Amino acid sequence: MYHKLVDKRAKLAVIGLGYVGLPIALEFAKKLSVIGFDINKKRIEMMQNNIDPSKEVSEDEFENREIIFTDDLTILKQASFFIVAVPTPVDKYNVPDLRPLIGASETVGKVLKQGDYVVYESTTYPGCTEEDCLPVLEKISGLTGVKDFKLGYSPERINPGDKKNTLKTVVKVVSGCDEESLQNIARTYELVVDAGVHKASSIKVAEATKIVENTQRDLNIALMNELSMIFDRVGINTYEVIEAAGTKWNFLKFQPGLVGGHCIGVDPYYLTHKAAALGYESKVISSSRYINDDMAKYVARKIITHVLRNSNNPKVLVKGVTFKENVSDIRNSKIVDTVKELLAFNIKVDVEDPYAVAEEVHEEYGLHLKKQPDNDYDAVIITVPHLPYKELGDAHFASMTKEHALIADLKGIYRNKIVNRKYWSL
Repeated sequence: MYHKLVDKRAKLAVIGLGYVGLPIALEFAKKLSVIGFDINKKRIEMMQNNIDPSKEVSEDEFENREIIFTDDLTILKQASFFIVAVPTPVDKYNVPDLRPLIGASETVGKVLKQGDYVVYESTTYPGCTEEDCLPVLEKISGLTGVKDFKLGYSPERINPGDKKNTLKTVVKVVSGCDEESLQNIARTYELVVDAGVHKASSIKVAEATKIVENTQRDLNIALMNELSMIFDRVGINTYEVIEAAGTKWNFLKFQPGLVGGHCIGVDPYYLTHKAAALGYESKVISSSRYINDDMAKYVARKIITHVLRNSNNPKVLVKGVTFKENVSDIRNSKIVDTVKELLAFNIKVDVEDPYAVAEEVHEEYGLHLKKQPDNDYDAVIITVPHLPYKELGDAHFASMTKEHALIADLKGIYRNKIVNRKYWSL
């Protein structure tokens, strides 16, 4: 398969062209003949005009690439090596929602041919590729895995907004259903990953890799969040403690904060779901999820207590609705939970963000972004350290707030800089 791809006697297809899929497709398109497939016609039209709907890929990165963007199955059928990179969310009960993954498997099954390869990148629990996706591929295609087509898994490691740790610079974990598939999959990814590949012993090991990466971060952030609640009662600043503790060589500088996005706030639920299915009730992981999911309400309670003491008609400004700094990604934004809690107490809330797309915020959360903030807020919540926010200072916040206002700086970027208003951070 590898030689067919390199000689362009076979095409590679990427199914799902979001934050993960599009960068992969464009990187492979430098060296191979690529088909970019997505069921969203509007997104396809944007990419056909060299526009990334996610705003992660610049226009010039579309140039000089051998790639076709399509939602047409007849074109997708021309491919022989399929990479599935669709979202794997959880539902409102935090139960894994495999519908996008199963749907993508059905799509691939309709065009799958003997000798083809299917590699999944979507983050999921150990066993999902072989136990949930493979039967769908076999049923729809009428083919048998391993014997008629090869199966593999390579966990995505895309970090939105990060221009340093990219597809090319981060080691890629790869796996296959047998030795032949492992070697072909590894050599294929080596074409675009300068950092090289790590060959996992099995598909389940590769699946577990990504889950563990994000679960570990979730646990460490939960610890920092719990410490911040303790230190708040003690009357000391968590970031000062972290700074002091960080002088020791083996201290890990995790920080408190709202844990949203499509990875850290979601992936651990896939692992606890699998554990429960196997008869094991997770304790540490579940506790961390509880702490991190509850932080949005904890922040809301701090704001509510302050503003209701000082105003009969409180008004709050939230600066930042994306799940992390310097990106437009609003998926699973936990500050929205804080906003909902404030609104439940009849507190007027304005939201602004220099990176988020107003239409997407309204469609996803029913919130309207404020273009120009007012000057009479009882509290301001700064959720993420967007670059434009780092340039702001004491005078800026004093100009938009009442004298009794609280500046809630969740990431500690204005520590020791706010003097004319009450200051609080996690």
